[in-house]
Amino acid sequence: MKFYKMGFLTVLILSCAPIRVTHDFDKTTDFSQFKTYNYFSDMKTGLSELDTKRFLDALDLEMDKKGFTLSETPDFFIDIQSNEFQEAPRNTVGVGLGGGGRNVGGGISIGIPVGQANVNRQIRIDFVDEYGKGLFWQAVCESSFNPNALPEKREAQFMAIVEKSLSKYPPKS
Repeated sequence: MKFYKMGFLTVLILSCAPIRVTHDFDKTTDFSQFKTYNYFSDMKTGLSELDTKRFLDALDLEMDKKGFTLSETPDFFIDIQSNEFQEAPRNTVGVGLGGGGRNVGGGISIGIPVGQANVNRQIRIDFVDEYGKGLFWQAVCESSFNPNALPEKREAQFMAIVEKSLSKYPPKS
């Protein structure tokens, strides 16, 4: 029984795709001056309309936890952009044919891809001081993406992405 529990736990951990985030910021920025935010009105996120709403809801929730307020006259604006791309499948099956004898040889080998290509999504979150420095903080997040996921799973994934992306905002001096 213990073997099955350990096997299930291993499969569960391996099936959870990691969320990789990189952060960058302008080190001369005084982050304490920013208390309110809003989104660019002409923002093209690259997400579907429903996914954009899910992502913005997750972002609003996390910003609220950090003490920031959504405002019509914000201290800074947020821009979000995303794109999707596919990785080639990593699993292949090799089929080979060969022969030889009397110092003569030959061979043929082909790799046949097994499984589906991984779909990944990269989301970039930019914090922009439109009246001052311009771009002052950025998070770029990359994770796997299932286009057929249920709305609850998409929402949970966006919550995880936003939480990890904003984990280092504001940066420690």
